[in-house]
Amino acid sequence: MNLESKLDDLEKTFVDLEKQMSDPVVAANLKEIQQLAKKHAQIESAVLKYREYKKVKSDLEEAHSLLHSGDGDMQELAREEIKEKEPLLECIRDELHVLLLPVDPNDEKSVIMEIRGGAGGEEAALFSANLYRMYSRFCEREGWRIEIIQSNETGIGGLKEVIFKIDGRGAYSKLKFESGVHRVQRVPMTEAGGRIHTSTSTVAVLPEVEDVDVDIRTEDLKIDTYRSSGAGGQHVNMTDSAVRITHLPTGIVVTCQDERSQIKNRAKAMMYLRAKLYGLEKEKQAEEQAEERRGQIGSGDRSERIRTYNYPQNRITDHRIGLTLYKLDQYLDGDLYEMIDAMTMADQTERLQKLGNE
Repeated sequence: MNLESKLDDLEKTFVDLEKQMSDPVVAANLKEIQQLAKKHAQIESAVLKYREYKKVKSDLEEAHSLLHSGDGDMQELAREEIKEKEPLLECIRDELHVLLLPVDPNDEKSVIMEIRGGAGGEEAALFSANLYRMYSRFCEREGWRIEIIQSNETGIGGLKEVIFKIDGRGAYSKLKFESGVHRVQRVPMTEAGGRIHTSTSTVAVLPEVEDVDVDIRTEDLKIDTYRSSGAGGQHVNMTDSAVRITHLPTGIVVTCQDERSQIKNRAKAMMYLRAKLYGLEKEKQAEEQAEERRGQIGSGDRSERIRTYNYPQNRITDHRIGLTLYKLDQYLDGDLYEMIDAMTMADQTERLQKLGNE
């Protein structure tokens, strides 16, 4: 099926959805109208762009017909319109190809991020804290809310581990390429000799999932409670409010002690467990398509070194797409947009090439 045939079918679906949404019987059913509105929104951009494409194409056809009118002035106007609108039509066609790419069903979801210190001891923990601040500053720019699930601080301000939820529409679409090993090159504050060290932190990005997305049986869970503790081991309260949940079939263990309420900690831990199990299932599917996955920008392999942060040169390099930016200071302050746009474009380009080869 060629491009225009696909878009004709999509436009028919769009018109049909609008008819259904205007039906008073359907409008009275909140769940059904929400589902229709979601489908309508998902294809609206492509349909509107296709209507623009048809208008420009019609104008071009009319201009070409005027070239044979015998009227010199009209022929000149036709040539000018052809010169202007032929590249515009090609540009719109390229945009339509992108709009027709399969949509990641997780793109609109909120996310759970995990940042853990890797090689480098205390310096890796300090870098993890830098990464957490960087993503926090980006969330502030986006107007997203952050909620800590679990953190493990060091005595000098580092983070051995931090797990947090980012609540914001479209968070996964912007942050899904962050999974992997992040490497830092700098003189550590713990190093008296002034030598540049290399340390690493790992980042994982999991889409938040609903109860219906993952089936968790009560009998598969072992739930323990214990007393929350802060940095250095001091107790932050005198009740057993912290929660540890073990998923027996997979051995996955999640904990939450950020809230003083055991109920709230349990709810957060379950939310995290659902995301972990969903991520595990996605990893299994990806392994089954290993050859294809190796060529993808967004493989999300936690062992893959994806990015280097070089402090002496104010440089950040993404190794997957070969992009280097000399604005590390701005990047660490949450200005991630240029990198995100480049990653998204590279992903779209790879997927378009794949479609072209099919």
